[in-house]
Amino acid sequence: MQEQLKIYEEKMEKSLEVLLDEYASIRAGRANPHVLDKLRVDYYGTPTPIQQIGNVSVPEARMIVIQPWEKSLLKAIEKAILTSDLGINPTNDGNVVRLVFPELTEERRKDLAKDVKKKGEAAKIAVRNIRRDANDNFKKMEKAGDLSEDDLKLGEEKIQKLTDKMIEKIDKAIDTKTKEIMTV
Repeated sequence: MQEQLKIYEEKMEKSLEVLLDEYASIRAGRANPHVLDKLRVDYYGTPTPIQQIGNVSVPEARMIVIQPWEKSLLKAIEKAILTSDLGINPTNDGNVVRLVFPELTEERRKDLAKDVKKKGEAAKIAVRNIRRDANDNFKKMEKAGDLSEDDLKLGEEKIQKLTDKMIEKIDKAIDTKTKEIMTV
């Protein structure tokens, strides 16, 4: 049963990691190079992350500069940014691509905060589904005679404690990201 609990704990941790990755790509007024993580540039026919074809830096609080290792990639980088959901127009000076992030409006901040909450709720649902799967699995094991009734109860208690701990971590992540977004 211990291995079973470990497997379910890893699944719950994975749900939290996915949420934190999604939060990293939400921009909160300040330039964060992680907003480019999901973007792919056509590099000789292969979709390649921007970080692998150039140098990404943040010289100012609201600007990202992408300096490709090959100047021929400037247009491809611009195209990838324009077709993404970043909502930012890149500027190209022939050497680097600059992304200037505008100050977020109050309304946009509230929309982002709602989005953060929605993603957090989805992560909580995922964790609860993992708990349900674990409990179902424990009940099957008990029916098959692989677990005693006491072990079943113990397993359900442990998985509930694990679920509570994960939900607490998710709530903390939601609060942290919401504060970051709402800070002007």
